[in-house]
Amino acid sequence: MGHDHDEAGHADHGEHSHDDHHAHDADGVAVGVLTVSSSRTLDDDPAGDVIATACENAGHEVVERRLVADEADAIAAAVAALLDDGVDVVLTTGGTGLTPDDVTVDAIEPLFDRPIPGFGELFRWLSYEEVGAMAMASRATAGVVDDRLVFCLPGSENAARTGAERLVAPAVGHLLGLVRR
Repeated sequence: MGHDHDEAGHADHGEHSHDDHHAHDADGVAVGVLTVSSSRTLDDDPAGDVIATACENAGHEVVERRLVADEADAIAAAVAALLDDGVDVVLTTGGTGLTPDDVTVDAIEPLFDRPIPGFGELFRWLSYEEVGAMAMASRATAGVVDDRLVFCLPGSENAARTGAERLVAPAVGHLLGLVRR
């Protein structure tokens, strides 16, 4: 089954035909993975591992992996440092839930020039298929910072796999291309 659609469905992509739908995709996406945890190490980081693998399997390059404690200032500084180091995309894992120490979203949302609400919506929809109503406990989010992208994924290995494999890795080249037009 193909994916038939009319161009009116692509109004947010600007004026272009289906033939050049991916003409502006970014090539060679440089990815930074940031694990937010006070109990993990980079040697014991299953969620970070699945994110890195998903990105590499999609042809992206993971150029840096870092670990930071569950502290808002440290998280914001680590994301800013990865962006300063030149990565195109930052994927965080951990700190997107509802407990008092889940501060990743609170630390990173102020950095966004524009949020990408569809990411969180799709993530929770996919998660609902897997875990039911508890999917609403995730605050997974994404946004644009300058001409780069930041995605905040949960810390569980399965949730990180869902977000990285099903949403971020296959779409990030096209999303970056749109942001950089």
